Amino acid sequence: MRTLKDNVLCSGVGIHSGEPVNMIIRPFDKPGIFFRRVDLDDKNLIPATYDNVSDTKMRNTTIGNLKGAHVKTIEHLMAALFVAGVDSALVDVDGAEVPIMNGSASLFYRRIMEAGITKGAGHKKIVVKKTVVATAREMLRALPFLERLKGFILGLFYRRRGLDGYVKLSPTKDKALNIKATLVYTEPIIGKQSFVYSFDNTKWSAENFIRNIASARTFGKYAEWGYLKAHGMARGADEKNVIVLDYGGEKTLNRIYWPDEFVRHKIIDAIGDMFTSGGFIVADLESYKGSHALNNAVLKKLFSNPDNYDIIDA
Repeated sequence: MRTLKDNVLCSGVGIHSGEPVNMIIRPFDKPGIFFRRVDLDDKNLIPATYDNVSDTKMRNTTIGNLKGAHVKTIEHLMAALFVAGVDSALVDVDGAEVPIMNGSASLFYRRIMEAGITKGAGHKKIVVKKTVVATAREMLRALPFLERLKGFILGLFYRRRGLDGYVKLSPTKDKALNIKATLVYTEPIIGKQSFVYSFDNTKWSAENFIRNIASARTFGKYAEWGYLKAHGMARGADEKNVIVLDYGGEKTLNRIYWPDEFVRHKIIDAIGDMFTSGGFIVADLESYKGSHALNNAVLKKLFSNPDNYDIIDA
Protein backbone atom coordinates (compact mmCIF):
# COMPACT_ATOMS: atom_id res chain seq x y z
CA MET A 1 0.00 0.00 0.00
CA ARG A 2 1.28 3.46 -0.90
CA THR A 3 -0.20 6.70 0.42
CA LEU A 4 0.84 10.34 0.70
CA LYS A 5 3.49 11.62 3.08
CA ASP A 6 1.64 14.91 3.56
CA ASN A 7 -1.66 16.59 2.77
CA VAL A 8 -2.29 18.01 -0.70
CA LEU A 9 -4.49 21.13 -0.94
CA CYS A 10 -6.28 22.01 -4.18
CA SER A 11 -8.71 24.92 -4.52
CA GLY A 12 -10.68 26.09 -7.52
CA VAL A 13 -14.17 25.88 -8.98
CA GLY A 14 -16.39 23.02 -10.04
CA ILE A 15 -16.52 22.92 -13.83
CA HIS A 16 -20.28 22.30 -13.79
CA SER A 17 -21.50 24.21 -10.73
CA GLY A 18 -19.08 27.12 -11.05
CA GLU A 19 -18.99 27.16 -7.24
CA PRO A 20 -15.72 27.52 -5.27
CA VAL A 21 -14.47 24.22 -3.90
CA ASN A 22 -11.60 23.25 -1.60
CA MET A 23 -10.11 19.78 -1.56
CA ILE A 24 -7.55 18.12 0.68
CA ILE A 25 -6.01 14.79 -0.32
CA ARG A 26 -4.89 13.13 2.90
CA PRO A 27 -2.73 10.13 3.79
CA PHE A 28 -4.90 7.14 4.69
CA ASP A 29 -4.42 3.91 6.58
CA LYS A 30 -6.33 1.42 4.45
CA PRO A 31 -6.29 0.47 0.75
CA GLY A 32 -8.43 2.41 -1.67
CA ILE A 33 -9.29 5.96 -2.71
CA PHE A 34 -12.13 7.40 -0.65
CA PHE A 35 -13.90 10.76 -0.79
CA ARG A 36 -15.66 12.57 2.06
CA ARG A 37 -18.08 15.49 1.78
CA VAL A 38 -17.04 17.72 4.68
CA ASP A 39 -19.77 20.26 3.84
CA LEU A 40 -22.54 17.78 4.63
CA ASP A 41 -23.81 16.19 7.82
CA ASP A 42 -23.32 12.84 6.08
CA LYS A 43 -19.57 12.42 6.29
CA ASN A 44 -19.53 8.74 5.41
CA LEU A 45 -16.71 7.68 3.13
CA ILE A 46 -17.51 7.47 -0.59
CA PRO A 47 -15.45 4.75 -2.30
CA ALA A 48 -14.08 5.72 -5.71
CA THR A 49 -15.03 2.39 -7.25
CA TYR A 50 -16.72 1.37 -10.49
CA ASP A 51 -19.71 -0.11 -8.63
CA ASN A 52 -20.22 3.18 -6.79
CA VAL A 53 -20.37 5.27 -9.99
CA SER A 54 -23.81 6.85 -9.97
CA ASP A 55 -23.76 9.08 -13.04
CA THR A 56 -21.78 9.65 -16.23
CA LYS A 57 -24.30 11.77 -18.14
CA MET A 58 -22.64 15.14 -17.47
CA ARG A 59 -19.47 14.20 -19.35
CA ASN A 60 -17.74 13.17 -16.14
CA THR A 61 -17.61 10.36 -13.62
CA THR A 62 -19.70 10.86 -10.47
CA ILE A 63 -19.55 8.61 -7.41
CA GLY A 64 -21.92 8.28 -4.45
CA ASN A 65 -25.60 8.94 -3.85
CA LEU A 66 -27.00 11.52 -6.26
CA LYS A 67 -29.67 12.41 -3.70
CA GLY A 68 -27.10 12.70 -0.93
CA ALA A 69 -23.33 12.59 -0.59
CA HIS A 70 -21.75 12.41 -4.03
CA VAL A 71 -18.72 13.83 -5.83
CA LYS A 72 -18.49 14.70 -9.52
CA THR A 73 -15.58 14.88 -11.96
CA ILE A 74 -13.18 12.58 -10.14
CA GLU A 75 -11.48 11.20 -13.26
CA HIS A 76 -8.57 13.65 -13.66
CA LEU A 77 -7.57 13.32 -10.02
CA MET A 78 -7.92 9.53 -10.20
CA ALA A 79 -5.59 9.42 -13.22
CA ALA A 80 -2.97 11.49 -11.39
CA LEU A 81 -3.18 9.29 -8.27
CA PHE A 82 -2.85 6.13 -10.36
CA VAL A 83 0.20 7.21 -12.34
CA ALA A 84 1.82 8.54 -9.16
CA GLY A 85 1.40 5.08 -7.62
CA VAL A 86 -0.96 6.12 -4.81
CA ASP A 87 -3.47 3.41 -3.93
CA SER A 88 -4.57 4.76 -0.54
CA ALA A 89 -5.93 8.26 0.12
CA LEU A 90 -8.79 10.14 1.76
CA VAL A 91 -10.05 13.07 -0.29
CA ASP A 92 -11.94 15.70 1.71
CA VAL A 93 -14.00 18.04 -0.46
CA ASP A 94 -16.35 20.85 0.61
CA GLY A 95 -18.57 20.70 -2.47
CA ALA A 96 -20.13 18.31 -4.95
CA GLU A 97 -17.22 18.45 -7.41
CA VAL A 98 -13.50 18.01 -7.53
CA PRO A 99 -12.00 21.41 -8.51
CA ILE A 100 -11.37 21.46 -12.24
CA MET A 101 -8.03 23.30 -11.83
CA ASN A 102 -6.59 23.70 -15.36
CA GLY A 103 -8.85 21.08 -16.93
CA SER A 104 -6.21 18.37 -16.98
CA ALA A 105 -4.32 16.04 -14.62
CA SER A 106 -1.02 17.95 -14.49
CA LEU A 107 -1.58 20.14 -11.42
CA PHE A 108 -2.93 17.22 -9.39
CA TYR A 109 0.06 15.07 -10.29
CA ARG A 110 2.57 17.82 -9.54
CA ARG A 111 1.15 18.51 -6.08
CA ILE A 112 0.90 14.82 -5.24
CA MET A 113 4.56 14.31 -6.11
CA GLU A 114 5.57 17.42 -4.13
CA ALA A 115 3.82 15.99 -1.06
CA GLY A 116 5.72 12.74 -1.46
CA ILE A 117 4.58 9.11 -1.48
CA THR A 118 5.32 6.43 1.09
CA LYS A 119 7.23 3.30 0.15
CA GLY A 120 5.13 0.23 -0.35
CA ALA A 121 4.15 -2.57 -2.71
CA GLY A 122 1.90 -0.39 -4.87
CA HIS A 123 -1.14 -1.27 -6.99
CA LYS A 124 -2.61 -4.73 -7.02
CA LYS A 125 -2.87 -6.04 -10.58
CA ILE A 126 -6.13 -7.01 -12.24
CA VAL A 127 -5.10 -9.16 -15.18
CA VAL A 128 -7.71 -9.42 -17.93
CA LYS A 129 -8.07 -13.03 -19.13
CA LYS A 130 -11.03 -12.75 -21.53
CA THR A 131 -12.06 -9.97 -23.90
CA VAL A 132 -15.00 -7.84 -22.79
CA VAL A 133 -16.65 -5.08 -24.84
CA ALA A 134 -19.15 -2.34 -23.99
CA THR A 135 -20.86 -0.64 -26.94
CA ALA A 136 -22.78 2.60 -27.26
CA ARG A 137 -25.59 0.80 -29.08
CA GLU A 138 -26.22 -1.71 -26.29
CA MET A 139 -26.09 1.04 -23.68
CA LEU A 140 -28.67 3.06 -25.59
CA ARG A 141 -30.98 0.04 -25.90
CA ALA A 142 -30.85 -0.43 -22.13
CA LEU A 143 -32.14 3.10 -21.42
CA PRO A 144 -35.84 3.98 -20.92
CA PHE A 145 -37.49 5.34 -24.06
CA LEU A 146 -37.47 9.00 -23.03
CA GLU A 147 -33.79 8.79 -22.07
CA ARG A 148 -33.02 7.17 -25.44
CA LEU A 149 -34.90 9.94 -27.24
CA LYS A 150 -33.11 12.66 -25.29
CA GLY A 151 -29.74 11.04 -25.95
CA PHE A 152 -30.49 10.75 -29.65
CA ILE A 153 -31.53 14.39 -29.97
CA LEU A 154 -28.57 15.76 -28.04
CA GLY A 155 -26.14 13.45 -29.80
CA LEU A 156 -27.49 14.39 -33.21
CA PHE A 157 -27.57 18.12 -32.52
CA TYR A 158 -24.34 18.57 -30.62
CA ARG A 159 -22.02 15.78 -31.61
CA ARG A 160 -23.49 13.59 -34.35
CA ARG A 161 -21.16 10.84 -33.20
CA GLY A 162 -23.32 7.84 -34.08
CA LEU A 163 -23.78 4.63 -32.15
CA ASP A 164 -20.66 2.77 -33.24
CA GLY A 165 -18.59 3.73 -30.19
CA TYR A 166 -17.15 1.06 -27.92
CA VAL A 167 -14.58 0.35 -25.23
CA LYS A 168 -12.86 -3.04 -25.24
CA LEU A 169 -10.55 -4.74 -22.73
CA SER A 170 -8.47 -7.64 -24.06
CA PRO A 171 -5.73 -9.86 -22.63
CA THR A 172 -2.20 -8.62 -23.25
CA LYS A 173 1.20 -10.27 -23.27
CA ASP A 174 2.64 -7.13 -21.68
CA LYS A 175 2.61 -6.33 -17.97
CA ALA A 176 0.94 -3.04 -18.79
CA LEU A 177 -2.22 -1.08 -19.44
CA ASN A 178 -1.95 -0.39 -23.17
CA ILE A 179 -4.45 2.23 -24.32
CA LYS A 180 -5.41 3.13 -27.85
CA ALA A 181 -7.99 5.93 -27.98
CA THR A 182 -9.69 7.19 -31.14
CA LEU A 183 -11.97 10.20 -31.54
CA VAL A 184 -14.11 10.92 -34.60
CA TYR A 185 -15.73 14.35 -34.67
CA THR A 186 -17.33 16.34 -37.46
CA GLU A 187 -15.57 19.49 -36.25
CA PRO A 188 -12.69 20.06 -38.70
CA ILE A 189 -10.09 20.93 -36.06
CA ILE A 190 -10.62 17.52 -34.43
CA GLY A 191 -11.68 15.19 -37.22
CA LYS A 192 -10.32 11.70 -36.55
CA GLN A 193 -7.53 11.46 -33.99
CA SER A 194 -5.84 8.46 -32.37
CA PHE A 195 -3.26 8.22 -29.61
CA VAL A 196 -1.49 5.29 -27.98
CA TYR A 197 -0.11 5.16 -24.44
CA SER A 198 1.26 2.33 -22.34
CA PHE A 199 1.65 2.39 -18.56
CA ASP A 200 3.79 -0.39 -17.09
CA ASN A 201 4.48 1.12 -13.65
CA THR A 202 7.99 2.21 -14.61
CA LYS A 203 9.50 5.63 -14.15
CA TRP A 204 9.71 5.97 -17.93
CA SER A 205 5.97 5.41 -18.47
CA ALA A 206 5.13 7.93 -15.71
CA GLU A 207 7.44 10.50 -17.30
CA ASN A 208 5.84 9.82 -20.68
CA PHE A 209 2.44 10.54 -19.13
CA ILE A 210 3.66 13.85 -17.67
CA ARG A 211 5.42 14.92 -20.84
CA ASN A 212 2.80 13.94 -23.42
CA ILE A 213 -0.60 13.49 -21.77
CA ALA A 214 -1.10 15.01 -18.31
CA SER A 215 -1.52 18.62 -19.53
CA ALA A 216 -4.17 17.75 -22.14
CA ARG A 217 -7.37 19.61 -21.23
CA THR A 218 -11.02 18.85 -21.58
CA PHE A 219 -12.77 20.59 -24.48
CA GLY A 220 -16.09 21.93 -25.64
CA LYS A 221 -17.77 23.95 -28.35
CA TYR A 222 -18.59 27.61 -27.74
CA ALA A 223 -22.02 27.11 -29.31
CA GLU A 224 -22.88 24.55 -26.61
CA TRP A 225 -22.11 26.73 -23.61
CA GLY A 226 -25.47 28.46 -23.47
CA TYR A 227 -27.38 25.18 -23.45
CA LEU A 228 -25.02 23.49 -21.00
CA LYS A 229 -25.09 26.34 -18.49
CA ALA A 230 -28.88 26.52 -18.68
CA HIS A 231 -28.96 22.82 -17.71
CA GLY A 232 -26.55 23.10 -14.80
CA MET A 233 -23.38 22.18 -16.68
CA ALA A 234 -20.17 24.02 -17.60
CA ARG A 235 -20.89 27.01 -15.34
CA GLY A 236 -17.28 26.96 -14.16
CA ALA A 237 -15.80 26.43 -17.62
CA ASP A 238 -13.60 29.13 -19.13
CA GLU A 239 -10.65 29.51 -21.47
CA LYS A 240 -8.26 28.63 -18.60
CA ASN A 241 -9.62 25.13 -18.06
CA VAL A 242 -11.30 24.14 -21.33
CA ILE A 243 -10.22 24.10 -24.96
CA VAL A 244 -12.92 26.18 -26.63
CA LEU A 245 -13.93 25.44 -30.22
CA ASP A 246 -15.51 28.18 -32.32
CA TYR A 247 -19.04 27.86 -33.71
CA GLY A 248 -17.95 25.95 -36.80
CA GLY A 249 -15.39 23.83 -35.02
CA GLU A 250 -12.72 25.04 -37.43
CA LYS A 251 -10.42 26.54 -34.83
CA THR A 252 -9.99 26.99 -31.10
CA LEU A 253 -10.53 30.27 -29.28
CA ASN A 254 -7.54 29.60 -27.03
CA ARG A 255 -4.12 28.04 -27.56
CA ILE A 256 -3.75 24.27 -27.76
CA TYR A 257 -0.63 22.39 -26.70
CA TRP A 258 -0.78 19.71 -29.41
CA PRO A 259 -2.96 19.38 -32.54
CA ASP A 260 -4.29 16.12 -31.07
CA GLU A 261 -4.73 17.40 -27.51
CA PHE A 262 -8.37 16.33 -27.70
CA VAL A 263 -7.66 12.61 -27.92
CA ARG A 264 -4.77 12.85 -25.45
CA HIS A 265 -7.29 14.10 -22.89
CA LYS A 266 -9.34 10.96 -23.51
CA ILE A 267 -6.32 8.96 -22.35
CA ILE A 268 -6.52 10.81 -19.00
CA ASP A 269 -10.22 10.01 -18.74
CA ALA A 270 -9.63 6.34 -19.54
CA ILE A 271 -6.84 5.98 -16.96
CA GLY A 272 -8.89 7.70 -14.25
CA ASP A 273 -11.96 5.59 -14.95
CA MET A 274 -9.94 2.36 -15.08
CA PHE A 275 -8.54 3.15 -11.62
CA THR A 276 -12.08 2.85 -10.21
CA SER A 277 -11.38 -0.88 -10.62
CA GLY A 278 -9.40 -0.57 -7.39
CA GLY A 279 -6.15 -1.58 -9.01
CA PHE A 280 -3.90 -1.71 -12.04
CA ILE A 281 -5.80 -3.11 -15.03
CA VAL A 282 -3.34 -5.20 -17.06
CA ALA A 283 -4.86 -5.31 -20.53
CA ASP A 284 -5.08 -3.84 -23.99
CA LEU A 285 -7.74 -1.14 -23.84
CA GLU A 286 -9.25 0.07 -27.11
CA SER A 287 -11.52 3.10 -26.92
CA TYR A 288 -13.32 4.10 -30.11
CA LYS A 289 -15.54 7.15 -29.60
CA GLY A 290 -15.32 6.23 -25.93
CA SER A 291 -16.99 7.88 -22.95
CA HIS A 292 -17.12 7.72 -19.18
CA ALA A 293 -20.31 5.66 -19.49
CA LEU A 294 -18.58 3.09 -21.71
CA ASN A 295 -15.52 2.97 -19.44
CA ASN A 296 -17.75 2.18 -16.49
CA ALA A 297 -19.83 -0.33 -18.45
CA VAL A 298 -16.77 -2.31 -19.57
CA LEU A 299 -15.54 -2.56 -15.97
CA LYS A 300 -18.94 -3.84 -14.87
CA LYS A 301 -18.78 -6.47 -17.60
CA LEU A 302 -15.25 -7.42 -16.62
CA PHE A 303 -16.12 -7.99 -12.96
CA SER A 304 -19.45 -9.67 -13.70
CA ASN A 305 -17.63 -12.99 -14.20
CA PRO A 306 -14.60 -14.10 -12.15
CA ASP A 307 -13.38 -16.07 -15.18
CA ASN A 308 -12.67 -12.75 -16.92
CA TYR A 309 -9.75 -11.75 -14.70
CA ASP A 310 -7.13 -12.67 -12.14
CA ILE A 311 -6.14 -10.51 -9.18
CA ILE A 312 -2.48 -10.43 -8.19
CA ASP A 313 -1.88 -8.65 -4.90
CA ALA A 314 1.09 -6.32 -4.84
